[in-house]
Amino acid sequence: MADVVEDRSPQVRRTVVKTLVVLAGMFGFAFALVPLYDVFCQVTGLNGKTSTSAQTLVHEGVDTERTVTMQFVTRGSAGLPWKLEAHSRQVRVHPGQSTEVYFTFRNLGDQALVARAVPSVTPSPASLHLRKLACFCFDNQRLAPGESFEAPLVFQLTRDLPEEIKTVTLVYTLYPQDQGPEVATVADGAPGSDKGRRPASGKDPGGEA
Repeated sequence: MADVVEDRSPQVRRTVVKTLVVLAGMFGFAFALVPLYDVFCQVTGLNGKTSTSAQTLVHEGVDTERTVTMQFVTRGSAGLPWKLEAHSRQVRVHPGQSTEVYFTFRNLGDQALVARAVPSVTPSPASLHLRKLACFCFDNQRLAPGESFEAPLVFQLTRDLPEEIKTVTLVYTLYPQDQGPEVATVADGAPGSDKGRRPASGKDPGGEA
């Protein structure tokens, strides 16, 4: 009996090792799917994903025969005492034209925090036709307690936006981020200070263009 158990020990060890290798491979594959899924969403516009870096202006002329309503919605997240407001809740634009709108960030908490505004677009197909030429959403933002700043979004809706799309909604959701050196601040000479950030004017944002 002891001989039989002894003979099977190497087989059991090999089976255990193979099982562990397979499990590790499955875990690694699942982990790799996350960035691949993000890339897929950005390329196809699935789930309203948009580009995470500045895009170039498409010089194709302005379609003055069409007018599209661009809406801006801002959301916070639990545990982040920040407020993000669009100076204009909506603007009317022609496909092909570039438009600049401003947003105000405010830290209502009592400590410095880092956050990022993550965009999404509805309807999802419109995300393929929204080009962000400049956007605060490309960088993490850092605010001291009580600090506020204004930052621009420069965007373009391309002329090949489907005719049936009359309204595009761009949603920014604030998410807390780890403290780190690569963040934008209002201070002169700080990383990101040349990206359009400026101290808030104190005016109440939220009008309609």
